[in-house]
Amino acid sequence: MTSTTQFSPSLGTQASLEPLRAKWGWVVALGIVYLLAGIVALGSVVMATAVTVFVVGMMMMVAGIAEVVSAFQVQTWGRFAFWFGLGALYIIAGFATFENPLLAAVVLTLLLGIALIASGVVRVLLSFSMQDGMPWIGMCASGVITLLIGLIVLAHWPVSSIYVLGLFLGIDLVLAGASWIAVGLGLKSP
Repeated sequence: MTSTTQFSPSLGTQASLEPLRAKWGWVVALGIVYLLAGIVALGSVVMATAVTVFVVGMMMMVAGIAEVVSAFQVQTWGRFAFWFGLGALYIIAGFATFENPLLAAVVLTLLLGIALIASGVVRVLLSFSMQDGMPWIGMCASGVITLLIGLIVLAHWPVSSIYVLGLFLGIDLVLAGASWIAVGLGLKSP
């Protein structure tokens, strides 16, 4: 299969950015929406936590329904039972988040704190195995910061469950919004 079109290995070539340059205003608008949503989330971190738990519950239910539907595609009874059971557990967990969102927030915050600690430790260990000339100090600093955030989350757990998920959501939305605005404005200027 041959093609007359030459593809550039660089993602930032002028030709590949032209369709995006025409839509730079939409990219900035998306960034503004993200930024405003992040500010609203930071203004009410408890409500943002509730929204986060609701979204996680919805995703669990959708994944559970997909698993149950997929179970009917499986050829053997053992695999059918496994997939169907897994899907049913996802659906039950989704309903449980709606039934008791505070408990769901507590569990999710605990899992988040553990994941942050594990991620931080792994990054620190990986930074010491990096070869000379690679930016190992940045990786190590990132790992230490992530580890400390995880320790802070767990040190204040379960009380932190009320606000941590909403706080992280708000911060993420603000940073994503600022990034999209910067990308959009960068696309505007040639």
